[in-house]
Amino acid sequence: MDPAALSTALLAVIVPLAEARREGSSAGITAADLPLERPKNRDHGDWASNAALKLSKVVGANPREFAAEIAAGLESVDGIASVEVAGPGFINIRLDAAAAGALAKTVVEQGAAFGTNDSQRGNTINLEFVSANPTGPLHIGHTRWAALGDAIARVLLASGATLVREFYINDAGAQMERFGRSVVAALHGEPTPEDGYVGAYIASLAERVAAARPDIRDLDRAEQITLATELAYGFQLGEIQASLERFNVHFDVWFSERTLHARVDGQPSLVDEAVDRLREQGHVFDDEGAVWVRTTDFGDDKDRVIRRSNGEYTYFAADAAYYLNKGDRGYAHKIYLLGADHHGYVHRLKALAGAAGDDPEKDIEVLIGQLVSINGAKLSKRAGNIIELDDLQEWLGTDALRYSLARYPADSPLTLDPEILQKRTNDNPVFYVQYAHARTHNVARNAADSGVDRSDFAPELLEHETESALLGALQEYPRIVAYAAEVREPHRVARYLEELAGLYHRWYDNCRVIPLGDAPVESVHRTRLWLNDATGQVLRNGLALLGVSAPERM
Repeated sequence: MDPAALSTALLAVIVPLAEARREGSSAGITAADLPLERPKNRDHGDWASNAALKLSKVVGANPREFAAEIAAGLESVDGIASVEVAGPGFINIRLDAAAAGALAKTVVEQGAAFGTNDSQRGNTINLEFVSANPTGPLHIGHTRWAALGDAIARVLLASGATLVREFYINDAGAQMERFGRSVVAALHGEPTPEDGYVGAYIASLAERVAAARPDIRDLDRAEQITLATELAYGFQLGEIQASLERFNVHFDVWFSERTLHARVDGQPSLVDEAVDRLREQGHVFDDEGAVWVRTTDFGDDKDRVIRRSNGEYTYFAADAAYYLNKGDRGYAHKIYLLGADHHGYVHRLKALAGAAGDDPEKDIEVLIGQLVSINGAKLSKRAGNIIELDDLQEWLGTDALRYSLARYPADSPLTLDPEILQKRTNDNPVFYVQYAHARTHNVARNAADSGVDRSDFAPELLEHETESALLGALQEYPRIVAYAAEVREPHRVARYLEELAGLYHRWYDNCRVIPLGDAPVESVHRTRLWLNDATGQVLRNGLALLGVSAPERM
């Protein structure tokens, strides 16, 4: 019996009791009103519910008396061994071994689908993350946002959301012109412009530009800068895309900022249209020749200029056009994952949502990630002043980086210890989880060699205390995934996997899948193989949500 089945049974018991007390009305009680949780002390049972406490006022009953009535009804449900009332009205439920053990077969049969759920179904989400300037390589900060953003996307998709991963390419504005001038300076062996980009990667880009257009030095300086900007931009963006793919991060949409400013066949640009649309909403006003958005109506600290008195648009104009464009493409909910240095954008973006006619508390979500550092990490040889994603990946590996960066909440500053991440011991969390997965495969291989298969399944035999604990943890997995999606915190999956790995190792030490010596293969051995394989499946599913591999041998 899984939590969903138990919740259904609990609802079936409570609704008639409520109707009896409310003259035929159940007060619209649903399964969502009946929370279940795993007791911290397993002596209290397999599941606990505070439904009686939560609903006592609704049904007009004493909480403990109402809990006793619920307990009496649950005791007759197949698969429930016992029910006890504790404290002011908590209900502790213990499943019989067969009902609890049946989950092992369910997990194996569902395979990669186990843990997926519908909690986010109906939500159409645009998740934007990384969004680095295409003027240089990805650095350690981008690495964290890439790992976190992609893991958030995976748990949301596993929970039924319709979602697109989007990278906003900042390819318009003064930084692109400075980028082009830096490349041209390198082409001529000149010093980097005072406001330019430095690093060996600029010289490398200059060489690639010269190889692609050998005649570039024959052009006048303005044409050189224009051409070098475009060619180097393409090369650098390609490097960014390749770095992310190697990091197991795939983007569905690469959105160019230039798209917002483009005027096709004399038609207004998306930025032009954004001003008009915000004006229609009644939040735009003119003052001293400039166009303003009254964002203070929505909690911003000051109103924002969207078009200056000289006719030039501000960065806020592009933000507005981009936000509206996301909605036009059908994404009702927009999530932005930004670095700590963008904290000031939160109120601005929420105010923008309000000015656009959306609900700032519902339709937009801004997640701020804190800084990350790695002890002993060296600055990039190519860029000089940053720690590159490519260097980190080569040094520590994709799995160690992705797991470690997804293991902590986005809003917590983080310092990683490479000495631990490179250890093949239990001190290394990713090794600990991956080793547990590899061990499940090793057990399965040895079982096959010993004639133990899954031809028999007797869940009532899974009665050892370590089996009960392991099954209880497996039952929790779908809830963990759904909650991680709801709160945008994939680190909850990582911490769960570590707990599951620990329970599996304890089970491995206490319960044999392969009989000792010449002892015959019995039903309990075959049934335990189901539990072994179920644990491996959940470890594999969880690691996939973090973008981490699940090796079969280590």
